[in-house]
Amino acid sequence: MSIKRRDFLKLGPAAAAGASILAAPAIVKAQERFNWRMTTTWPSGLPFFQTGPGSATDFAKRVEEMSDGRIRIRVYAANELVPAFEGFDAASAGRQVQLNHGCAYYWAGKSFAAQYFTTVPFGMTFQGHNAWMNEGGGYELYEEVYEPFDLVPLVVGCTGVQPVGWFRRPVESLSDFRGLNIRMPGLAGDIYNAIGANARLLPGGELFAALERGAIDAAEWVGPYSDRALGLHNAAKNYYSSGWHEPATSTEVVVNREAWDSLPGDLRAIMRNAAAACNITSHVWLEARNADALDDLINNHGVRFGPLPDDVILALLEATKDILSENAAKDSLVRRVHESYFQFKSRHDRWQENSETAFQTQIRDLGQTILG
Repeated sequence: MSIKRRDFLKLGPAAAAGASILAAPAIVKAQERFNWRMTTTWPSGLPFFQTGPGSATDFAKRVEEMSDGRIRIRVYAANELVPAFEGFDAASAGRQVQLNHGCAYYWAGKSFAAQYFTTVPFGMTFQGHNAWMNEGGGYELYEEVYEPFDLVPLVVGCTGVQPVGWFRRPVESLSDFRGLNIRMPGLAGDIYNAIGANARLLPGGELFAALERGAIDAAEWVGPYSDRALGLHNAAKNYYSSGWHEPATSTEVVVNREAWDSLPGDLRAIMRNAAAACNITSHVWLEARNADALDDLINNHGVRFGPLPDDVILALLEATKDILSENAAKDSLVRRVHESYFQFKSRHDRWQENSETAFQTQIRDLGQTILG
């Protein structure tokens, strides 16, 4: 039963005071401020991941500005607060830090399904991957996979297609991968192992030294701009393309569930919107720089760039099918993620073949360029 305005006024100051008391918790909640810590898996100063548009520090800055200072996030690079690959557990525990910035495929040992939310070998590129995440049920599955770890995931960046990486010696055939020590995370590492290589997971800050001294024979990182920043071209000169392993590599911020639940609704919305802005900004920022960086590596640093041999790609494709199928058969959650991803990919591929692919192929076959 509602109380008419004139009746409410008759109740006098006591009723007004009661209404104020009822409203007080909401007002206090809206005014509450949060000072959080975020660890990352990246070295201090690393472009794209740690600094620059769409990075961990950019995400923290956007959240602070959009919330008018109600959320302040202090960012710690790898090893400043915890080791590079311990931030996930630290955020899960929620005692020392509330967030971690990394990539979901680093946590394959915790859940095989996590890897699908970073990228899938021979999978979708930026457009398809993000369409699946936001409109194809990917985000809902992402949250379900992380629920046992008391974490809420947010996609905050995407590199786009990544080159295969840097090799100390040229690759001429599939046999060159037998016994090859290569830095490769996630599913692609398992696939390399299946064709006879030895995949290793190393943080970005250790790649150059490991490759230069021969502790590893090959390493992948991100792409021309980011790889040049690490100096990988000074440790190896054979750089291979195709992007089979990471056609759309997404970065993430994971938020401790208790910390997330403590936020009022508007601040949760700000976190999600800051993440979405970083996802787009990071991709276009890197896309704008990779072409010039690749030209520089080839023309000024003696880098040899080209595709892997066909027999290697075919072997990797077969190994990918086997590994994905085996793991989907063993775990119901992995199977649901796998089926969701590839059912969406099948639909999206039909559109992509008749849009971007058709556009590029016809122009290429005619031997023409568009407006210069």
